Amino acid sequence: MLCRYCNELLPEHFYLEGIHPECLIEERNTEGTLTESEQDSYDLFNKASHIKLTTTISFAQHEIAEELDVITAECVFGMNVFRDFFAGLTDFFGGRSEASQKVLRDARKACLEELRIEAAEIGADGVVGIDLDYSEISGKGKGMLFLVASGTAVKFKK
Repeated sequence: MLCRYCNELLPEHFYLEGIHPECLIEERNTEGTLTESEQDSYDLFNKASHIKLTTTISFAQHEIAEELDVITAECVFGMNVFRDFFAGLTDFFGGRSEASQKVLRDARKACLEELRIEAAEIGADGVVGIDLDYSEISGKGKGMLFLVASGTAVKFKK
């Protein structure tokens, strides 16, 4: 399904809304119907888009002035019945499961975006030492993917 604003592919968890959260805010901003809290979210999202992320302990182009806090983002994604079925076939016959890979990719992108927002909320310029931990929660024929991203929020020297 495509986003009604930018016409880019939507992750499965945005199908019901039909639009990316940032596109919804942009759409309302263009229409002039943006509420004060939505404007705050829009400002935070813009600020978050400039947050730099790395799995290393430093940035090549920036010197760290201050470590602010350890931050985390958590995402839980459902593996729908069809994906579970086709992943089961792939397990049986061998090969790569593109459906499962897509869920993993979407989860990683969403979790890193939430990590950026967490960093922006405390005034950070970047996040170092990022670690991604994946787990599967399953039972009663249902599977959920649980992803936690964590790192240290930092401010750069000006």
